[in-house]
Amino acid sequence: MSITNLVSLSPTSTNILNSAKDLGEAISDLSQTLFVFKNKSDDSITVSTKAESSDNPNSTLEAIVSPIEYQNLGSKAFMKAHNLKYPYVAGAMANGIASSELIIAMGKAGMLGFFGAGGLHPRRVDQELKKIKAELRDISFGFNLLHNPHEPSIEEKTVEMYIEYGITKVSAAAYLGLNEYIVHYRLNGLKRDNNGNVVAKNHVFAKLSRSETARKFMAPAPKKIVDKLLTQGKITKEEAELSQFIPMAHDITAEADSGGHTDNRPLVSLLPTFVNLKNEAMKEYNYTEEIRIGAAGGISTPQSVLAAFAMGASYIVTGSVNQAAIEAGTSDYVKDLLAKMEPHDVAMAAAADMFEMGVKLQVLKKGCMFPMRANKLYSIYQSCESIETIPQKDKLQIEKQIFHNTLEKVWEDTAKFFEDRDPSQLVKAAKSPKHKMALIFRWYLGKSSLWAISGDESRKMDYQIWAGPSMGAFNEWTKGSNLALPKNRKAVIIAHNLLKGAAVLSRMNQLKVAGVEISEKDLSFAPDALMKVN
Repeated sequence: MSITNLVSLSPTSTNILNSAKDLGEAISDLSQTLFVFKNKSDDSITVSTKAESSDNPNSTLEAIVSPIEYQNLGSKAFMKAHNLKYPYVAGAMANGIASSELIIAMGKAGMLGFFGAGGLHPRRVDQELKKIKAELRDISFGFNLLHNPHEPSIEEKTVEMYIEYGITKVSAAAYLGLNEYIVHYRLNGLKRDNNGNVVAKNHVFAKLSRSETARKFMAPAPKKIVDKLLTQGKITKEEAELSQFIPMAHDITAEADSGGHTDNRPLVSLLPTFVNLKNEAMKEYNYTEEIRIGAAGGISTPQSVLAAFAMGASYIVTGSVNQAAIEAGTSDYVKDLLAKMEPHDVAMAAAADMFEMGVKLQVLKKGCMFPMRANKLYSIYQSCESIETIPQKDKLQIEKQIFHNTLEKVWEDTAKFFEDRDPSQLVKAAKSPKHKMALIFRWYLGKSSLWAISGDESRKMDYQIWAGPSMGAFNEWTKGSNLALPKNRKAVIIAHNLLKGAAVLSRMNQLKVAGVEISEKDLSFAPDALMKVN
């Protein structure tokens, strides 16, 4: 239809939306075209689902709200690169909370899921990897890769396993810089296609919250590390040469105020900053393929989803809301706690990994004592040089209230654990009493998340449950609907509700810009555990 014909349109009288209810239903029908007209005599606004030609129209066409498919909210290039139907990623939650069941469900729905391999024994990771590959075959999925400065051998072995099994997507987390392990993973399999373009076999999704780290992942692999890997024979000469033509990560996730490890950054500041950094990197390095920026942390309502895409996100990543899903690898008791929490029911607590560095993570504080007890242990670690120098009062509190065991017995269990996982830690502990104390304290910090996952009745007050304020926001949004019940919370259904809700709000905002007065309360779309999906 030509521009002239559009100007000559008038609303069809039988299709005018006269009530807020009718308008809300039309907005929520994503397949419905809406026409906005302004009356020439009194400037009143009319919305119609149809329009007809008129030689002398009494109104002017102000706007057309076209149908929308909610997968188009994100980047088509992102979906093409990873063979997805939707720009939606289920983030990796360690200790298998982002379970194989979750990853398989997401993959079959045309979304991307990352298995939470962090904290698991390599044998368990191997089992889950085979299970997922058998189910999904050529469908996209990934595993997470945690930076582990205190146990680098674990990080190295993980990378070697991923390369051996052909895992082509990893969610890289807790990185403050680049090391030889993640560079090795990224460069493995680099080649040129028939058109001469550099093609990466392995994709790094870098989950970051700091600009200085983002710049490193937007740049090519450091030449010093590349040369070292080449000398060691871990990469080929071709891979080394091609490494300077691509960024370390084509997909960089701006991680805002998330559950677990977080810098508590506000998404409205972090995401635009990363988008600007991406634009600078594209100009500086002249890459042929665009770097894509995703949004994570706080993504749990249609409003937050739409805001992320509006700020330039190519894709979104959810975490906390999936932990409360049926497929999540945690206990029903934890899912019930998460379903009842509010945005303010969170706190920062000492983390098991990078404990000595004072790194903290965001956890649920309602209904448990873990945050207070974890921070108490870190405070003692800071002030004491060994378990022998811990004041008697504090020692008794640790043994009776926190560990429910003696420090000596906990050390026995800890030593057995590291004999299998990383014997070098025991060598270091023999030389450093303070390191021995750190390992003992990390016993509690590590066990507490496992107690929550298994639903250990005797340790409910010590549950470590990773969660951000977004979980509370999700509960508020779903309150009164069938999606409020944990038994109805399927991860894929949650995803479709969030995406469709964002699309509905997008249409409402288009009408508002055209002068239509409409409130969210008038929309017919509400969270629905039974919604039909394609």
